[in-house]
Amino acid sequence: MGTAHSMDPSGAAVQAEAAALRESAAACPVLLPGDVPGVVITRHRELRDFLADPAVAKNARHFAAFQRGEIPAQWQLNAFALVSGMTTADGDDHRRLRGLATKAFTPRRVAAMRPWIEKLTGDLLAELPGRRDADGVVDLRRWFAYPLPMGVICELLGVDTAYRDRLHGLTHRMVSTSTTAAEAMAAQVGIHEVLAQVVADRRAAPGEDLTSALIAVRGGGHGPDGEGDTEGDAREETEGESGRDAGHGREQDALPGGDRGSAPERLSDDELAGTLLLMIVAGHETTLNLITNAVRALCAHPEQLALVLAGEVTWDAVVEETLRWDSPVANFPFRYPTADLVVDGVTVPRGTPVLAGYAAAGRDPREYGQDAGRFDVTRPAARHLAFGHGAHYCLGAPLARLEAVIALRNLYRAYPGLRLAVPDATLPPLPGFIGNSVGELPVRLG
Repeated sequence: MGTAHSMDPSGAAVQAEAAALRESAAACPVLLPGDVPGVVITRHRELRDFLADPAVAKNARHFAAFQRGEIPAQWQLNAFALVSGMTTADGDDHRRLRGLATKAFTPRRVAAMRPWIEKLTGDLLAELPGRRDADGVVDLRRWFAYPLPMGVICELLGVDTAYRDRLHGLTHRMVSTSTTAAEAMAAQVGIHEVLAQVVADRRAAPGEDLTSALIAVRGGGHGPDGEGDTEGDAREETEGESGRDAGHGREQDALPGGDRGSAPERLSDDELAGTLLLMIVAGHETTLNLITNAVRALCAHPEQLALVLAGEVTWDAVVEETLRWDSPVANFPFRYPTADLVVDGVTVPRGTPVLAGYAAAGRDPREYGQDAGRFDVTRPAARHLAFGHGAHYCLGAPLARLEAVIALRNLYRAYPGLRLAVPDATLPPLPGFIGNSVGELPVRLG
């Protein structure tokens, strides 16, 4: 491999960095925080194939430098490498852990959440005029794009409102590569303290929420509402090929915890904490960035917004184009080849920590044509990778899409004249190279 590029921990120019890496190679050597060697996969086809390769693992037992004792005990990205849960599990462990949570995100259950999401959206929109400052400006990210997905995922998990702002602040610091290692580790400790209290609350007073179900679940085919497997609910989203949740695998035909008739099995405390952490982070940070990025794109492309408001283009198309063009996750850690892999002529050594370069792949002209860098809501449905691909395809993708469509449709129905209050170029980037958005979105409601 060539000279390693030091990933910018500030995230000051995520798309520019992604473009430079993509044009350099499909598999680029990089230096992660602490000068830990890694690789980022930057092109659509190569990334898609890498994510689905059975010779690629998620568990840190395959992380060669970690196993050699070369990774500091305090490292900014330890939460991504070492958390116990489905995001770092492989094979049977992954199927078991994913199976315990998957029923909360089936199309039927997601659709059943629509009325509640619509109501929360309406309440937040009604409050926006009162959130304006003396100059008539409101931070849409803070007062709309954040509380909507955070409210939804916390309602789903049974997290009390008293914990929500603290969880957001802690997860933000945890995923930001611009923090120090000590700050990132302190955030992880804080998150686990909050989640331990959430679990204690739900043990003391179980409810109709996913945390209560995960505490009580045994491997007997029972989902969060106590139902057994049913056709349609027992499917796992694994492909992500169409950009619209079309790929259904059949992993979930087996009951959580093993074969039918196997001994009952609970989540361990670490697995429960890791599962809740994943759902809190992915369940609100990703959708927060998605909504923010979509509004920002529409403000910068009023001719595209006009097509949507005229009914010529759907809000679903806006969401899909935003996911492709300005992915809410820029570079997601980690995957590890279990043997040396060749990616477009570049050998990625066994055990190398690899980033999935979603921001780079989303604008790959080899996949999307020479205008891949242009935001175009009329673009034919693209097979983007913003929610991943393969066995670890994002479990919450249908819910994120639903939230974003409801949020955007109702936002522009209420405030069709909404516009940025400052020049786009002055918007502060979200710190870090993992998430991809801006830190605030000041607008005038019109």
